[in-house]
Amino acid sequence: MEASSLKKYGAEAFGTFVLTLFGCGSAAVAGATLGTLGIAMAFGLSIVAMAFVIGNVSGCHINPAVSLGLFLDGRLSAKDLIGYWIAQFVGGIVAAAALMAIIGMCNLGGVVATGLGCNGYDAASTVGLTAIGAVIVEIILTCVFVLSVLGSTADERTAPYAGLIIGLTLAFVHIMGIPLTGTSVNPARSFGPALMMAASGDATALSQVWVFIVAPLVGAACAAGIWAAFKQKASAAKPAAAANAVADDEASAQA
Repeated sequence: MEASSLKKYGAEAFGTFVLTLFGCGSAAVAGATLGTLGIAMAFGLSIVAMAFVIGNVSGCHINPAVSLGLFLDGRLSAKDLIGYWIAQFVGGIVAAAALMAIIGMCNLGGVVATGLGCNGYDAASTVGLTAIGAVIVEIILTCVFVLSVLGSTADERTAPYAGLIIGLTLAFVHIMGIPLTGTSVNPARSFGPALMMAASGDATALSQVWVFIVAPLVGAACAAGIWAAFKQKASAAKPAAAANAVADDEASAQA
């Protein structure tokens, strides 16, 4: 494997580790104090921080859904898609294991009592959202989030601010999603904590994690399709605008 690929995959693993540890950690350790807005900002600020740390190395996807969206948009190779996915899941699992160890050294009633930042539906949802509802919510939230990535990184005018734009978007989708599913929009962030919860004796999150793997990937595919349609319309508008400009110039010259 090339050294450049190892750097990219290592950066993705590290970035996903940070996002999962600080985002899920905030929910598990201080969720009652921070509330929905505080937890949402923890996830969003993790993205902002990592964008400036590893953005120039790997693009700071740190989310399999984001990588899929960029792959479908032609900005990521199939080889890197697989490499990124593996790295992201490894980062999420290691972060969840680290969080489990930290909680085990605290007086918080144990890992299961904290919830470990896991996602869920039915009884595992704060508002009792059904499985079908969780699928719909995660598709919509992920679609909006991945669109923010595709849009902010496609234009050189917004690219310098992409980390901030993406981080704030992640925070705002969490504000709605936390009471519903805990907000995943990221299969790697969901799988790690679910796996560690199962290792601690509660397999509920692991039995439900399929929703938080499948739905975000579907949402990313929807985002790529919407973005492709937007790009086609923008491309079609350019020749028309150019033709109008020429016509205006000719009219001005005749006058």
